Amino acid sequence: MAKTGLVYHPDYLKHDTGSHPESSSRLSAIMNLLKEKKVEDKLVNLSPWRAKESRLELIHTPGYIKEVESACKEGRGWLDADTVVCPFSYEVALLAAGGVMRAVEAVISEEVDNAFALVRPPGHHAEKDRGGGFCLFNNVALASRYAQKEHNIDKVLIVDWDLHHGNGTQNAFYTDSSVLYFSTHQYPYYPGSGSVEEKGEGEGKGWTVNVPLSPGCSDADYEYIFKEILVPVASLFKPNLILVSAGFDTHYADPLGGMNLSAFGFAKLAQIVKGLAEELSLGRLVITLEGGYNLKALSFSVLAVLNILGDWGVTIEEPFSVPEGKEVLRTTKNRVEEVRSAQIWFKNKIKNQK
Repeated sequence: MAKTGLVYHPDYLKHDTGSHPESSSRLSAIMNLLKEKKVEDKLVNLSPWRAKESRLELIHTPGYIKEVESACKEGRGWLDADTVVCPFSYEVALLAAGGVMRAVEAVISEEVDNAFALVRPPGHHAEKDRGGGFCLFNNVALASRYAQKEHNIDKVLIVDWDLHHGNGTQNAFYTDSSVLYFSTHQYPYYPGSGSVEEKGEGEGKGWTVNVPLSPGCSDADYEYIFKEILVPVASLFKPNLILVSAGFDTHYADPLGGMNLSAFGFAKLAQIVKGLAEELSLGRLVITLEGGYNLKALSFSVLAVLNILGDWGVTIEEPFSVPEGKEVLRTTKNRVEEVRSAQIWFKNKIKNQK
């Protein structure tokens, strides 16, 4: 059994968003299921840190950090049209960012084998100078830079399987060859970015890999994409650390999405990513919560992922009747070919094999 860390703190519930989909009930549902299934004792508790403002500046501008602090403390209620804040949100967001950094530190120091950061507010839409899409600070992007600056990690792979494209994460590393950003997402959809042609610039060209997808993709589609695109590009990139922006809003039952994934599908994705970590990055893997808004689907899917991380051998349960989707869609196969054709790393790989 692997030693899997879990970052969680009850203060994450203090980010009060009222009836907003991104609410404290998401984390409560997950923690309640872990207690119900009696798996809490299988996890190593990792207490999150409060991220220092100086660490936030690894990604965000000082002016934006102050803007978030002011918006929260003044009780403005909203950061933008769909991002709710309350007087506690700034401190909770610092604890979320610090929580993912704490998970990274624990994995690199070998305190644990891998970790899941059960944090909120989420982060992958947060840009250097603005928030949005329920996100205040970019937790995963910050953790990536933290690993590089403070733990001498050379290269980081970020895998984003959220329903929505992580525009903030992509833009943070768009010209950077030391971070590979890989995203599967429904398209076109919020935030409107993430086309195949968005593949990095300058030194970062080829190290942004977007796989935009039509609604209706199943477990089989995602597994095919991960094996056909993620595995070869990750093997070429050779990361020292793998971070995952894990959104569970691609689940069949999620109210915001149009995908057909199940808890079994998320377990398979976790298995693929864990295999890459074991092969390429000394097992260093941190999975961080992003989206997911059907409480039952979210909690059972997180449990399925933890089961893979910890090698528990627990029977995976799927509480909904999800369409099986055993066959990979033709549109998915076509998209994979389009991504391959667009990416220079794939062209070079084929050239070297001839």
